[in-house]
Amino acid sequence: MSPQLYIAYCSNARRALLAGLAEFAILFTAFFPVSALAEAATATDPLPSWNDGATKQSIIDFVTRVTKEGGPDYVKPAERVATFDNDGTLWIEQPMYTQFAFAVDRVKATANQHPEWKTQEPFASILAGNLKGLAASGEKGMVEIMAATHSGMTTVDFNTTVKDWLATAKHPRFKVLYTDLVYQPMLELLDYLRANDFKPFIVSGGGVEFMRNFADQTYDIPPERVIGSSGVTQYQMWDASPVLVKQRKILFVDDGPGKPEGINHFIGRQPIFAFGNSDGDKEMLEWTAACQQLCFMGLVHHTDASREYAYDRNSDVGKLDKALDEATAKGWTVVDMKTDWKTIFPAAKTSP
Repeated sequence: MSPQLYIAYCSNARRALLAGLAEFAILFTAFFPVSALAEAATATDPLPSWNDGATKQSIIDFVTRVTKEGGPDYVKPAERVATFDNDGTLWIEQPMYTQFAFAVDRVKATANQHPEWKTQEPFASILAGNLKGLAASGEKGMVEIMAATHSGMTTVDFNTTVKDWLATAKHPRFKVLYTDLVYQPMLELLDYLRANDFKPFIVSGGGVEFMRNFADQTYDIPPERVIGSSGVTQYQMWDASPVLVKQRKILFVDDGPGKPEGINHFIGRQPIFAFGNSDGDKEMLEWTAACQQLCFMGLVHHTDASREYAYDRNSDVGKLDKALDEATAKGWTVVDMKTDWKTIFPAAKTSP
């Protein structure tokens, strides 16, 4: 074969090959759309933001066992209750609880209505930007701030204020909305559980009305599945219209032993799956461990100072001490944030 014929032959063969590949690609995408391929890839790994390892596998093994009909550990869908703490478990809680950051901002925003706050602690420290003075007020000061900013208004007005704040307030370190600082691996876990007929609930020490303003949109958990601390409300008539007015009196504290008590009162079923991150979740995990079926107890251990925060036993916020010891002794699953999670927050949202 002459060089000219050889070149022509190769050129025609290459065109034929490319034409064949193009036709194959058209047929392939017709039968397997890109969206379907992406969904299939996700289906093969329900927890893509979790690194492969014992922690991830413990979750998948548990879900597989309790959903296998006819298996020894099968649990009926109606009994697949999963409870999650919120602060530090589903979203960020450092350097202060998000709801307390809201309360501090409310003090600043309403200070002109309370001239006495200029000389009255802990309000004076907030208005002066004195963080040390605020910290020195301790739990008593925090209670005063929460009472002052979470009472005296209708539930409708409070909800509007919370939603407006969440739409604009930004985290001091990450400079994004607080609702952008949810944990991507936990969002995937919630989806994975729902896909397997679990019913996720939030059981948190945070204010129930505060959380209900974002839980549905952020976690796909509706208001009726949010259990939290709550204050007394009083039915009144304002301008011939019925309203519920928030009072200063505390009704229920959903923390520590209050969590299993709240679960029993509001859910009426014992969880078979529970996740927390602090000593305030210990009793909820203990209550879950006492269930009559196969149970799963998990803790998020904050170990990543670079991508988020690292804290446990000595932290004033989200202290993890006794619960960590109990988890280690009893073989509960402990998530090491630094090694178990590929990513912390949803993509393209934050940078430290």
